[in-house]
Amino acid sequence: MPLLVRFLGTAASRPTVERGVASLAIIREGQTLLFDCGEGTQRQMMRYGVSFAFEDLFFTHTHSDHVLGLTGLIRTLVLQGRTERLRLWAPRGAGKTLRQCISLGGERTTFPVDITELEAGATLQRGDYRIECFAVDHGPSTSLGYALVEEERKGRFNPDLARELGIPEGPLWGRIHRGEAITLEDGRVIEPSVLVGERRRGRRIVLTGDSRPCQATIDAAHDADLLIHEATFADEEATRAVETGHSTAREAAQVALAAGARRLVLTHISARYSLNAKELEREARQVFRNTTIAKDGLEIELDLTEELATKA
Repeated sequence: MPLLVRFLGTAASRPTVERGVASLAIIREGQTLLFDCGEGTQRQMMRYGVSFAFEDLFFTHTHSDHVLGLTGLIRTLVLQGRTERLRLWAPRGAGKTLRQCISLGGERTTFPVDITELEAGATLQRGDYRIECFAVDHGPSTSLGYALVEEERKGRFNPDLARELGIPEGPLWGRIHRGEAITLEDGRVIEPSVLVGERRRGRRIVLTGDSRPCQATIDAAHDADLLIHEATFADEEATRAVETGHSTAREAAQVALAAGARRLVLTHISARYSLNAKELEREARQVFRNTTIAKDGLEIELDLTEELATKA
């Protein structure tokens, strides 16, 4: 089943006519995960068809362009009659800011909101995938990047060979596919390796939030299907990028190259490039060709792969 990444806001620091501020959604097997919530996120969700029936909202850090939309989103959910729990995940020390956003305006929240502060290195296991947290370098701000990592998938089962071997369709097929050896009525022992191929790799999607290039991102994005990296500036503003804890497009591309990522999408675009980001794209592609500049509403679809899992 395809995994969808929908960019809801792609501007840096402030919205422009063309771009809203930071937010994106990952939709996997009917489950929606939101990452960051800049002002107007609830409208962007309506505009681009992202469901309000979500449970988890992850924050990379608490700068205003990443959290101010929480107040409006909460109000919208209240007016829609939500009663289901909402879980907010954020870096250490973020709880106070998030509670202020929730309570702003004094209106009563009709559903429970849980806030969990995360440390770099934390892992949230979610069945057949997990969310990994890693520290990024955004100056004095305590900031996290996130990686959605799917577990390896079983190898393909060969039903035609199973029939040739006289193995009746049913529970025995399931046992073999789960990795169990079986004994047939005639005494033959069938090992799983006879009928089941090697395990297949899961997908890996990594997003940095606001960050300078850093080794933690390179490590997290190793062999990633998709790296979503901020690219606030072009080369001409490289000094400014260092001063503000941001990256240039070229630097983001260097991270993707070093990580061996398969695709790079650049977001958090400065207002000076909001209308035309060709300069950023050109500079990034000089280093890493498979680069895309995100725009609001961009949807990226990642299919399951038949590639084999990497052996340890």
